[in-house]
Amino acid sequence: MPGGSGTARRGAAAKAASLGFAGALRPGIALRHWDWRGWFRACIAEEVERRRLFPWLAVAFGVGVLLYFAAEGRPALWAPLLGLAAAAAAAVLVRARPFGLAVALGIAAVFAGFAAGVWRERRVEAPVVGRVTVGPVSGFVESLEERVRGGRLVIRPAELAGLPAERRPLRVRATVRDLQGVKPGDFVVAQGRFLPLPEAARPGGYDFARDAYFNGIGAVGSRRGRIAITAPPAPPPLDLAVTVTIDRARNALTRRIADVIGGQAGAVAAALVTGKRGLIAEDTNQVLRGAGIYHIVSISGLHMVLAAGTFFWLARALLALSAHAALCWPVKKIAALVAMAGATAYCVFSGAEVATERSLIMILVMLGAILIDRPALSLRNLALSALIVLAREPETLLGPSFQMSYAAVAALIAAAEWERARRGADEPPGGAVARAWRWLTRAALGILATTVVATLATAPFGAYHFHNLQSFGLIGNALALPLVSLVVMPCAVFGVVAYPFGLDRIAWATMGLAVEKVLAVSAWVNGLSGATVIVPAFGALALGLLALALLIVTLMASRLRWLAMVPAALGLWLAAAPERFDIYVDRSGIGAAVRGGDGRLVLIGPSSAFTTEQWLKADGDARRAGDPSLRAGLRCDPLGCVAEAAGGRIVALVQDRRAFAEDCARAAVVLSRLFAPSSCSAGVVIDGAYLARHGATAIRFTERGHEHTIATARTPAEIRPWRGAVTREARAPRPQPQRRGRFPRPGAGPPDASDDAPADGGSD
Repeated sequence: MPGGSGTARRGAAAKAASLGFAGALRPGIALRHWDWRGWFRACIAEEVERRRLFPWLAVAFGVGVLLYFAAEGRPALWAPLLGLAAAAAAAVLVRARPFGLAVALGIAAVFAGFAAGVWRERRVEAPVVGRVTVGPVSGFVESLEERVRGGRLVIRPAELAGLPAERRPLRVRATVRDLQGVKPGDFVVAQGRFLPLPEAARPGGYDFARDAYFNGIGAVGSRRGRIAITAPPAPPPLDLAVTVTIDRARNALTRRIADVIGGQAGAVAAALVTGKRGLIAEDTNQVLRGAGIYHIVSISGLHMVLAAGTFFWLARALLALSAHAALCWPVKKIAALVAMAGATAYCVFSGAEVATERSLIMILVMLGAILIDRPALSLRNLALSALIVLAREPETLLGPSFQMSYAAVAALIAAAEWERARRGADEPPGGAVARAWRWLTRAALGILATTVVATLATAPFGAYHFHNLQSFGLIGNALALPLVSLVVMPCAVFGVVAYPFGLDRIAWATMGLAVEKVLAVSAWVNGLSGATVIVPAFGALALGLLALALLIVTLMASRLRWLAMVPAALGLWLAAAPERFDIYVDRSGIGAAVRGGDGRLVLIGPSSAFTTEQWLKADGDARRAGDPSLRAGLRCDPLGCVAEAAGGRIVALVQDRRAFAEDCARAAVVLSRLFAPSSCSAGVVIDGAYLARHGATAIRFTERGHEHTIATARTPAEIRPWRGAVTREARAPRPQPQRRGRFPRPGAGPPDASDDAPADGGSD
């Protein structure tokens, strides 16, 4: 019969699956006889048999979250809920068909992710200031972080520059040069200057406004003059009282650790325990970044795992001392419960920030698997934790912390499965010395292998968000992590337990010695030539392809994982050849970076150091904001500045309206925070009105003539609550011509931010 029997086809499919891609290409096997359909079905059957479809629900959920953040306007909640209901109904109808059921569940997960994003936005909705606000501020200090100079306060304002309650933010963040004895929980009164939440410094850059909004912060600024501590008009609410109590305890322990150890070792040790990083000097931060181990000072996955592991080991070891407990009690499950309680307490004490909460959920899911006699480290548990995290806080998907931690854990779990399959279950015979030698060898190779796997898995996300790669991060982690795992974190656990008894000094002193060695290793690695490589900014498409490749290679168990080579190759090709912009324009229009004839950027205008370094990193430029070469070749006067861009184009920055007449006639590009007159005849005009609608702007010139493309941080149609609501009167505060200028892309409507938009970006 044509096509053969069903048994023959299944046999061919099994043979094809066993041969795989490599077998199909061996000499003697003709591609025309290759049963692609049978091979694919066999691979899918293997995926189903090994229960690898469930993790893709978390991926689909994440796709829904991404679609929510990509949406323009303000999405309605009923739309994704209706889609979710329809997809769920379809799943019920096609439940007898595995393929149809999988597709319906995937679509339902996408709608669920979109709905989670909309619901989260509604849940945290609170006012944000839309323009510079100067005036008195009073309220409870919710949290305080002591810094090398001064500190940073988060205040719940009871009054803010006379704003009515419906326009007053839930929280504001203020930087102070002198804490003046202020503590968390104090009711303070001061004069302050508060700014709208800073948006991205460049198109595609980090959006501080979005992250601050989801943390309940509606304005950032600084106080002016003296801070008065007064009696509150009413007792603080219960949630504030709990937050204040925890923050006071964190600050007290931070100061205790820093004082016992001293120096930067004390500052780093305190950050490792309490998550308060303000005492770490910027030079120390740079050393840790250059060595590739800056992640150790952020309370996240590593710290939570080590803390939970320490509690688990201690509980199990103590119970094992009793023969009755060891033989009659479920020691492993009891230890898991103790570790769950200890990890939860540590998360709460360390501030319960997003990264810490995410790590706690991962740990609770995996320890919970022990309670029900399931494997703790599995991709299903990881996917379940991702679903819980994204359902609670969908915005974390866009941040490097979520991306890098889940990428590292997924890669490590997949690598461990591959290693178990390769090694098998049989242990070679041998005596005690042989077993000890094998254990030491495996431990050393395990540290090296896990470092390599985690570094490779997180490299695309680190390069995308931070624009750098640590060439010797493998060396730094291999030398530092054993100290952190074996000495620093156990000492931290013992120190926290002994702290209430006043017997913690020896723990902190021992911890300090280990941290000093970590800093010494970091300084040595950072001092190596080429320790940090600046990577030019590449697009979200390249990152998406690389992430897809990682998902395929880690989540798939069959030979379908070889398909990861396609998106990996495309992603690497796009990331290796990014198209750089020729002009970066500050979101407020006070400055810009222009590519000169030598191919490097030069600065015009007084842009902040943070914004300047964002431009330089995105361009793959290792210079710092204070480098004198950034101001070379400029011609400036009180009316503005002129620079010559690549191709001989003249770029003018207008700082006084009197300069428009001359610059519009001779310059190819006119930039200004002011409103350009209607008569301006320059080829490209980016003025205050355009920037108010589009935010930070970047321009790329083509090699043909004077053609150009423009990218902006946002579009006029993008309505997001973290952008702020500004009245029409606030949009045009100065009596000047209301001409919007001549824009490279059309846009209608009044500007949506004042000309006094903040020039300094959020640096964290």
